[in-house]
Amino acid sequence: MSLLVVGSVAFDGIETPHGKVDRTLGGAASYFALAASHFAPVRIVAVVGDDFTDRDRAVFEGRKIDLAGVERAAGKSFFWAGRYSQNMNERTTLTTDLNVFATFDPKLPRSYLDSQYIFLGNIDPTLQRSVLKQIRGKPRLVGLDTMNYWIEGTNAELRETLKHVDILTINDDETRQLTSEHNLLRAAKHIFKMGPSTLIIKRGEHGAIMVHKNFLFSVPAFPLEQVFDPTGAGDTFAGGFMGYLAGKGRVNEQTLRSAMVYGSVLASFTVERFGVERLAKVTRKEITARARLFSKLTSFKL
Repeated sequence: MSLLVVGSVAFDGIETPHGKVDRTLGGAASYFALAASHFAPVRIVAVVGDDFTDRDRAVFEGRKIDLAGVERAAGKSFFWAGRYSQNMNERTTLTTDLNVFATFDPKLPRSYLDSQYIFLGNIDPTLQRSVLKQIRGKPRLVGLDTMNYWIEGTNAELRETLKHVDILTINDDETRQLTSEHNLLRAAKHIFKMGPSTLIIKRGEHGAIMVHKNFLFSVPAFPLEQVFDPTGAGDTFAGGFMGYLAGKGRVNEQTLRSAMVYGSVLASFTVERFGVERLAKVTRKEITARARLFSKLTSFKL
């Protein structure tokens, strides 16, 4: 089934201990779509500026990615620049230029209105909800990502949007901030009362935890000798996770567990190069091989 994602298609300037790139394709929707398209057709809703060229567009072409919902506006695309410290867990934002993204008002093409699997990227919760209002009927699965900025500044609007969400993906600190509860399992119970039935807690190099109303599941980050650039790893994880579920066309304990593994596997490719460079070249064969290795690394008998 087709999977709709709303978010940013942007450009990034990235500096890590392994190098520097002044401008590379990025944005949450870009990472998400490239990962998810290995499992299901993806529909992108985003806005880009005049600086988004045919060469940039070509990164998405030849894949199961529909760009009909990518609006082109006069001006420059969203641009972010940041510098990572030696341990890669510390990041300093150098530049955030919203540009055309500042006035982004997502409008779904007619062909998108029947989307059954939806992921609402990290944008204003009012805009996230406006996307859901445009969908015909009730979607089968809605995922949402948010951050501390929206939790603090638009808390009431976020809580209203969460009433219509099945899966929430946030990190440890955001989980605690949203619920005012330090213990993550107790925090999950608070979030279930807000609407979602599943909470995915992103923990960077420590992997991710899925807390469902009926079960708990955790995956480590795939072990790598070198992390080149962690930008977009969380968005890639979400793309692999949601893409796998949309491709299966069913959501149950087994598919949710497998989706967590594929999310972690896809993210492990992203961090091997700057921006979407590695993710744009990874093959399904490589993904399957790493997923099998992941299974061996985490399997044991009692």
